[in-house]
Amino acid sequence: MTVMNKVNVEEQAILAKKAAKILSLLSTEEKNAALLTLADVLDAEYETILTANKEDLENGRKKGYDDAYMDRLTLTKERVEEFAQGLRDVAKLEDPTGIVNSDWTLDNGLNVQKITVPLGVIGMIYEARPNVTVDASGLALKSGNAIVLKGGSSAIHSNKQIVDVIHRGLEQTKIPKEAVQFIASTDREATQQLFTMKKHIDVLIPRGGGSLIQAVVNNATVPVLETGVGNCHIYIDAEADVNKALAILVNAKTDRPAVCNAAETAIIHKDWLDTNKDALTQTLKENNIAVHGDELAVKVIPGAVSAGEDDWANEYLSTDIAIKTVNNVEEAIDHIDAYGTKHSEAIITENKETADTFMKLVDAAALYHNASTRFTDGSALGFGAEIGISTQKLHARGPMGLPALTTIKYMMNGNGQTR
Repeated sequence: MTVMNKVNVEEQAILAKKAAKILSLLSTEEKNAALLTLADVLDAEYETILTANKEDLENGRKKGYDDAYMDRLTLTKERVEEFAQGLRDVAKLEDPTGIVNSDWTLDNGLNVQKITVPLGVIGMIYEARPNVTVDASGLALKSGNAIVLKGGSSAIHSNKQIVDVIHRGLEQTKIPKEAVQFIASTDREATQQLFTMKKHIDVLIPRGGGSLIQAVVNNATVPVLETGVGNCHIYIDAEADVNKALAILVNAKTDRPAVCNAAETAIIHKDWLDTNKDALTQTLKENNIAVHGDELAVKVIPGAVSAGEDDWANEYLSTDIAIKTVNNVEEAIDHIDAYGTKHSEAIITENKETADTFMKLVDAAALYHNASTRFTDGSALGFGAEIGISTQKLHARGPMGLPALTTIKYMMNGNGQTR
């Protein structure tokens, strides 16, 4: 399969904008029918997608990508079925457009309605996860938006094939295939061009590592819905139940270490560590979790290595974890304030007052009391697929499902009123 290195990005954006006009007129039933058709076509053509994915995986092995990166890049029949099912799940969700949020009539008889509408054309820039191609397309189409996709070069063959399949599916529906555009180029100029097409692109959403996100935020003239990396913390309080704490820590660290809602640092109250150091050590050993700890953690946990300043800010994306010991919840919050990325933070404690303090004072998009950070996910929280997890505070925050891909219009109906 050949990959184009020169594409007309502006032409693709213009086609997407025209398609968005058509898409905005379609009914919920027509959009849902299209999503179900796409899911069926993806299931039927999974072998062509896996064949393309093999080429990306081979290139990844030659370039020496680490295990976490290769896991994000890898597709299987089961994973293709999962993101096809994700489209079916999105089809079941309430249409976020056309909802009347407010309705009132002025003294002069002018009726005012505040109504949700699509954003228009979404630009999506992402790295090694081919599933994002499907998730983002499905959410965009259901919310009445066209989308211009720019995936990373490491997944170029997988993404191009997935979009080819999506286009064949859309040809069987009321949605024009031009509503999903893929920039099939490894040329950085194509990405830079996408940054600046404010005339055609309504919003940019970056999804990937910190360097990608900052490149978009710092260089784009198009409005950006900022997603964030996940340096997530589990704070184990002095009054934490040992079984809950260990089970949550293991799940948050090892279920899928390469995802952004995995825990990267455990902050442990010194009293809890003193009482439960043997159980903690055994649990870490059984789950092959490598520890980078502060002075006390290194002293009591066999095999732990001393943590440097970088360890507190590191998104390991592996089964490594940093361990910081503290005297109280205030010290835990201070550490999170210093090193957290405002993504997902958890406290394990049986003390409600301590939990309330943590939940109110920690600044993050998602907070958990006695639960794993792994639930910061659109599907896990009942949103269907997600287009990303926003760590900013404007427009949308946390897992961004369908409502995050809408804006509002004020629609006024009168009978000749003038001012």
